Amino acid sequence: MVRFSDAFLEEIRQRLPIHEVVGEHVIWDKRKSQPGRGDFWACCPFHGEKTPSFHADDRKGIYHCFGCGKTGDHFRFLTESAGMSFPEAVEKLAGMAGVPMPARDEREEAREEVRRNLYDVMEVAAKYFEAALVHNIGARARGYLFERAVSPQAQTRFRIGFAPDSRNGLKEHLAANGVSAQEMIDTGLVIHGDDIAVPYDRFRNRVMFPITDFRGRIVAFGGRALSADVPAKYLNSPETPIFSKRLVLYNGMDARKAAREGKPVIVVEGYLDVVSSVMAGFDGTVAPMGTAMTEDHLQMLWRMTDAPILCFDGDAAGLRAAERAAGLVLPLLQPGKTVRIATLPEGLDPDDLIKQQGRNAFADVLDRARSLNDVVWSLETGGMVPETPEARAALEARLRERVNGIADQSVRRHYMQAFDEKLAAFFQPARPAGRFDGRPGDRRNGARRGGYGQPRPQGSPRLVVSDTLRNSRLLKPARTEATPREAVILMSLVNHPSLAESRLEPLAGLEFGSPAARKLFSALLDLIMADHDISGADLRAGLGARGFGPDIERMEALLRGQGVWQVLADAASLDAETGLKHALALHYKSVELNKALKAAENALDVDWTEDSFRVLQDIKNQITTVDGTEALIEGFGSLSGRAARNF
Repeated sequence: MVRFSDAFLEEIRQRLPIHEVVGEHVIWDKRKSQPGRGDFWACCPFHGEKTPSFHADDRKGIYHCFGCGKTGDHFRFLTESAGMSFPEAVEKLAGMAGVPMPARDEREEAREEVRRNLYDVMEVAAKYFEAALVHNIGARARGYLFERAVSPQAQTRFRIGFAPDSRNGLKEHLAANGVSAQEMIDTGLVIHGDDIAVPYDRFRNRVMFPITDFRGRIVAFGGRALSADVPAKYLNSPETPIFSKRLVLYNGMDARKAAREGKPVIVVEGYLDVVSSVMAGFDGTVAPMGTAMTEDHLQMLWRMTDAPILCFDGDAAGLRAAERAAGLVLPLLQPGKTVRIATLPEGLDPDDLIKQQGRNAFADVLDRARSLNDVVWSLETGGMVPETPEARAALEARLRERVNGIADQSVRRHYMQAFDEKLAAFFQPARPAGRFDGRPGDRRNGARRGGYGQPRPQGSPRLVVSDTLRNSRLLKPARTEATPREAVILMSLVNHPSLAESRLEPLAGLEFGSPAARKLFSALLDLIMADHDISGADLRAGLGARGFGPDIERMEALLRGQGVWQVLADAASLDAETGLKHALALHYKSVELNKALKAAENALDVDWTEDSFRVLQDIKNQITTVDGTEALIEGFGSLSGRAARNF
C-alpha cells in the first residue's frame, strides 16, 4: 500500500479550496453563500433537507453540516459521499490540485516512519524540560519567568521548561527512554560533528519554549539563555527532518483556531511577545521562527485571515522591518489579501507594553494599524512635501516602481489609482475665488482674503491644500502666545532634547514671532548647552524651575488636542525628528517670506508698479502655500503606533 506523506496531503489541502471538491456534489445557495470570504452553504448531501445547513469553509479547509453533524476535510468528503477509497480520493484530489502523485518509494516510507519516531522523541524532551523547571534545579529559571511576569498558567499553556546546565543531562534521559544516538542527532537535541568525539546537549541553562507544527506536534525548541556570557541570547533548533523555520509559526496551531473564531491574527517578533499577547486575550498572535517573515509565512497567514496585522517596534529597526515587510508583501498581494501594519511606542515591545500599560494599550496599537498603501505612502514621502517639479516626479516614479512590482493586475491597477488620488491631493492646484483685474484698488471677489482669491501670475504654479485640509485644527487660531508651528518646534525639543544636538548652530539663529516662544526657547537652549545629554524629564524640570511649566503645559495641551502626537514624549524618535524637520523647514520659509513681504510692501508704498504688485501677490501666495502645507503631513505617528493626524 502506498503511504502518503503528511506534507503531500497538506499540499493538496492548501492548493485546493474545499468548496471546489464539494461543489461537484451540491448546488451552492447564492443568497447565503459569500464566495469572497470562502464561505459556502448548500443543502446537505448526506441527509435530506430543504433549508441549507451544510457549510464549507475554504479558510478552515473543512465542511460541516449543522443538521446531521457530518464534518471533515477534502479526503473524508470523497470517501464518505462518493464511496471512494482513501487512495482513490487522494489521486482524484491530487489531479484537481495539480499535484503530481508520488511514486511508491520505500525509502520515503522509511523516512516517514523515522519522522514519526522523531515526534515522539521531541515529546520526551519536552516532558524532561517541564520536569526540570519545577524541580529544585529550575529555581533560577522560575525566577526569570517571575521577573518577566510569566504566570504559572502561561507556563502550563505553552509548556515552558528548563534545560539544566549540563552537557549530558538530556542525552542520558533520552537514552534511558530508548532513544538512539541517531535520533538525538536527527532532532537537533544534541550537537555532533567530525571534530566532536562525544555529542553533547544543545540546550544548556536555558528557559525552553516548545515549538509545534499546525497539528500540535513538537518539532523544535527555542531556548532563552540565563547566562549573560553566551554567544546567543536565544537559540533555536537547527533544521531537521521535522522542522523548517520557513514553514512554522510559533503558536501557529492555536492562532489558526483563533482566526476561525474571528479573532485577529497578529505577527510579533519573540516568544515572550506571543506569550504575553495570548495571555492578554489576543489568541491569534504568532511569531516567525528566528528569522524575518518569508513568503511561506505570508501564505500561511493568509490561509488564516485576509488581513493579518504585522506589529513592529517604533524605532529605526522597526522602520527598517516595516520597509522589508512592504517589499515582501506588495508583489504577492491578491484581491482580498493584504496586511495591516501596527507600530509600537519606541523602546517597547508587545511584552513590555502589555506588562507596563495593560492590555488596552496593546489593543489601541492594533486598532490603529494602518493599511499597506498608507504605510508605503508614508515611507516614500517621509512626511515631507516635495517642493520642486523634479522631486515630485521622483516621488511619483518611486510609487510607480513599487506598484509595478505587484503581480496581480487588478490589485496593481487599484493601487495605482489610490496613489494617483493621493498625489492629486498632495499637489492640488490653486482655484481662484473670482476675477481680479490687477488694479491696486480692486478688492472684488475675495481679494481681501490674503491672496486666496488672487490669480496666479503665469508660469508660477503653486500648491495649496484642499478645503478639508485648510480647515484642519492646526490652521485654526491658537489660544496661546506661541503659534502652533512654534509650539511644535518647542515641544519637539522639550520632549526630545537629543534632536537639538546635531542642529545647535542653526537653532541658535532661529527667530520666533511671539515673546513667550522666544523666552522659552532661550532657556531651553541654555539648559541643553549646559548638558548635552540632558533627558526630556530633566529638561522639563529645569524649565519648570525657571517658571516655564505653565507655558509647556498649555502648548502640550494645545497640540495634544489638535492630534499632533509626534511632539509628545512617548512618540518614536524618528516620528519626532520628521515632525521637527518639517516644522523647521516651514518656519524658516515663513520667516524668509514675511521679510520679503515687508520689503515688497515698502517698495510698493514708494513706487507702485504692475511688476511690484505682482511680486507682492506672489509672496502672499507663497505664504499661503507654506501655511497650507502644514496640513499635508502624511504618516506622522506611524512609528509611534498612531494613526495619521493633521499637523
